[in-house]
Amino acid sequence: MRFALGIEYDGTAYNGWQRQKSGIGIQSPVEVAIAAVANHPVEAVCAGRTDAGVHASGQVAHFDSAATRSMRGWLLGINSNLPADINATWVAQVPDDFHARFSAQSRSYRYLILNRNVRSSLYRHRAWWVHQALEVECMRDAATCLLGEHDFSAFRAAGCQAKSPVREIHAINIDRHGDWVSLTVTANAFLQHMVRNITGMLVAIGYGDSPVSRAREVLSVRDRCAADVAAPAHGLTLVRVSYPQQFALPSCEPPLGRIPDIRI
Repeated sequence: MRFALGIEYDGTAYNGWQRQKSGIGIQSPVEVAIAAVANHPVEAVCAGRTDAGVHASGQVAHFDSAATRSMRGWLLGINSNLPADINATWVAQVPDDFHARFSAQSRSYRYLILNRNVRSSLYRHRAWWVHQALEVECMRDAATCLLGEHDFSAFRAAGCQAKSPVREIHAINIDRHGDWVSLTVTANAFLQHMVRNITGMLVAIGYGDSPVSRAREVLSVRDRCAADVAAPAHGLTLVRVSYPQQFALPSCEPPLGRIPDIRI
């Protein structure tokens, strides 16, 4: 039988999702926890391989097992074997043709920025502190040229192994709530460091270091060397993976346009 599960994690202590020869990938403790409940080794396949330091509130993975357990039994058992910074949010049995990565229709990442003069000790691992005042309207104007299908070579990491640099961005929402600015990007798929590179460029535009027209120029050049410095990993969270309705998977993520009412 095939099972899907929702996973959230604080990626601060991990070298990304994928299991590592040195260091710890989130995949390893997840597989150990599932195996403890299934009583046999398992492989967990995720929807998006997040990088070191990146978080998730809406990651999805699948695994196969012949073990007979209730969904509640799977969920409680897995969580009891996971460290405190990783937990499963739901478990559901799915058809054998479900694949966490290849069945996904879109993925959404949210980048959180604290835009004020004073840093935050509480959110030092969850948000990028930018002390220069950001003009959100300029960032929105610049982001419009990124919508649709493009060659995003200028926004991929040098070590990105994707066969094609072409991706389709469905939406980019940039919102301000007091001192907090969020960028939520939804696309069919992402290149390595793509959201972080886009965020770095838009922030440079937001505090006036670059004109709004720079976004279109960088996109057209298709050269990573022409783009701005990437935003740090710790502000990025995978918030949602969308699948066809036929799979009827649960979702634990609030509407993408909202920012939590955070008060410090």
